[in-house]
Amino acid sequence: MTNNNKQFLPAEWSAQSGVMLTWPHDQGDWGDRLPAVEKSYTEIVRHISHYEKVIVVCRDEALRQHIEGILSSTDANLSRLCFTIAPSNDVWIRDYGPLTVIKDKKPILYKFTFNAWGDKYNSEFDNAIVTKLHEDGIFNHTGIETSKLILEGGSIEVNGEGTLMTTTNCLLSPRRNPQLDCDLIEAMLEEVFGIEHFLWLKHGELHGDDTDGHIDTIARFVDADTILYVSCHNRDDANFEELKKMEAELQAFRKPDGSPYRLIALPSPEPKFDEGRQIPATYANFLIINGAVLVPLYNDSADVQALAIIKSCFPDRDIIGIDCLPLVEQNGSLHCATMQLPAGVI
Repeated sequence: MTNNNKQFLPAEWSAQSGVMLTWPHDQGDWGDRLPAVEKSYTEIVRHISHYEKVIVVCRDEALRQHIEGILSSTDANLSRLCFTIAPSNDVWIRDYGPLTVIKDKKPILYKFTFNAWGDKYNSEFDNAIVTKLHEDGIFNHTGIETSKLILEGGSIEVNGEGTLMTTTNCLLSPRRNPQLDCDLIEAMLEEVFGIEHFLWLKHGELHGDDTDGHIDTIARFVDADTILYVSCHNRDDANFEELKKMEAELQAFRKPDGSPYRLIALPSPEPKFDEGRQIPATYANFLIINGAVLVPLYNDSADVQALAIIKSCFPDRDIIGIDCLPLVEQNGSLHCATMQLPAGVI
């Protein structure tokens, strides 16, 4: 078990004070799809607000008023919503939001450098959001540390007891930290997050994923000893071979005591395409919150099965499906669009 006197990164199922997200706007990449995406965001915010607080990052005051008007017409718990103003390039706050560690039973925010997955897109506004919100007092005077290490929240997955799972394609990408090798990156993550055991996946990157293989799209911890992962049985799916190779890697993983992990397979939806390009629709991109799990759905025959499997992993939490097909058309989904904040941050 984790020693609470040691600095560590808590698992997502630990107690939370809230979730933050960045609302999409007409200066981003959504174009005429913005109304459909706003419907998904409305569902995400209103459901989270039934369980905990939500920080909504708005590009400007006009957008804040627009969002407040939308949510006021729903059953969202408005008393749990906090609107804050900050310019943004995109919505994927999982990757530029703060990673919160616990030290001496108190939370500390870590703001890592964000370069839009290897300088693929503009990121100057997104990279500044955490600092601005901290200066504005949004995080309840929680301390903050900054790092030049380029690291995205979606690229790491922890079990809260010293184990971190990630992918070589992403963390060892030369477009992020070319001066660092695997040993140096492990040493840095050990120091910041209290990691004692590393699990590296070399396979599993989904077609259409522009993050170079974020772990939160393919494999997730649901407790300290169990990994829920994406499987594929459709040989015509472009992801079939990679996911089979990933499955073999997961079967070879061992816990610190030498025993294997409990593995539970999630289905893949039928391949989804946008303008002829396969997009990374995945049920692994769920979000755990206090008392519930929000699950991305894709208007697919596998939606019901995915919900049932996730319910079996979280029998004491409500399982809530949210249409995320509009989101994944821009290569992300529910988990990518949110960042949980542990208890004590807000």
